[in-house]
Amino acid sequence: MTKKLHKTLESTIFAGAPVIPVSAKPGGPDAPEIPAVGVEELIEALKAHSYVPKREESGIFIFAVDHCFSIRGQGTVMTGTVLSGAIAVNDNVEIPSMKVTKKVKSMQMFKQPVGKAIQGDRVGICVTQFDPKQLERGLVSTPGALPTMVAGIISVQKIRYYKGTVATKAKFHITMGHETVMGRVAFFGITGSTEAADLTSDTGLSFERSYMYQDELFSEMSKVDSGDEIDTTDRSHLPSRQYALLEFEKPVTCIPACLVIGSKLDTDIHANVCRLAFHGCLLEPITDAKYKETILPKLKIFKNKMREGVIERLLDEYSVIGRSLFKKESNIQTFVGLKVKLSTGEEGVIEGGFGQSGKFKVRISNGLLSATLEQLSVTKKKSKGKTSATEEASTQNAATPSHQPIKVTLAFKRYIYDPKKQMIQ
Repeated sequence: MTKKLHKTLESTIFAGAPVIPVSAKPGGPDAPEIPAVGVEELIEALKAHSYVPKREESGIFIFAVDHCFSIRGQGTVMTGTVLSGAIAVNDNVEIPSMKVTKKVKSMQMFKQPVGKAIQGDRVGICVTQFDPKQLERGLVSTPGALPTMVAGIISVQKIRYYKGTVATKAKFHITMGHETVMGRVAFFGITGSTEAADLTSDTGLSFERSYMYQDELFSEMSKVDSGDEIDTTDRSHLPSRQYALLEFEKPVTCIPACLVIGSKLDTDIHANVCRLAFHGCLLEPITDAKYKETILPKLKIFKNKMREGVIERLLDEYSVIGRSLFKKESNIQTFVGLKVKLSTGEEGVIEGGFGQSGKFKVRISNGLLSATLEQLSVTKKKSKGKTSATEEASTQNAATPSHQPIKVTLAFKRYIYDPKKQMIQ
């Protein structure tokens, strides 16, 4: 039986866990008196895998309330567990979700009056002049200690049992502590193991570094457009660390670095599907209601952009004219100075517009290759001369891949929250 249990658990987080066979009454109630089997071994195993937690009295006071009721002649009692810090009679406490501050009148632990409670204690706290109907569950803390957020940034992982797509701009039920609210998500991440190791803060998030925009949240086994699974041993296909910006429909109060769960609770409860989509840890609470103007521009999330056009003709051995990269109404001046690459291998810089039809001029600082010069020269001569239909057909039949139109590619990235919409290379 022990071997069967180990085999069953080997693919779970309980792989390698000790299995202790126990029988308090070997043989059943009618069997002769035989000493119990495995009880002492079980006790020793429990001792070996348990510990007495260290309780800290320092730090901010945070109290998780699970019930609130009134006692006539005394006041309102909030029962719960001290998550951190300490509290004493006559201390002031705040109910952050309501922005209400009250003084502690008295406290009890297991029906015994106490003057102080510390981290880990189960306690009832009595305050006055507070309607218990306003708070069923929630958090109580040192005044000003807990932020009330309108948005937040979290580290995030997709729950592998969730089969749907977790897309940017989608809405999910966001659970943080005792509260669940609707929120819109936007995903971004770090690609490459080297980039992931080069973190500039303990939380793994920095406003000094750049992150890549993601259309969706990836799991360890993601799928490409063709439906083929990506080999999880090749992490180059996937971001090495993922984050999410959460924008809440109503403010949320929670403890620092709290667990965050995203779910689709409106899914049919009778459907045989997982409704939990992702989980993560709160890294950056955002309390400023004008965060889109004050905070988001500092968050460097970029999208990779690429445009492709063709070289129309040759000006000289250092300059060419291109088209189809911009629309007629485009402001080409905003692209001046950006680097482009020709399909023949040369690199150049956009010098400006050419005419009014969206054409542009490219400067090749090292000069065009001889093969490119030859191809563009032939194109130029053909455009000037008049050829018959027979000659054109003959020319097309004799064409080689080297005589295909020369393409010009412009690659850049743009930060999605940059109010100036600048292009970076």
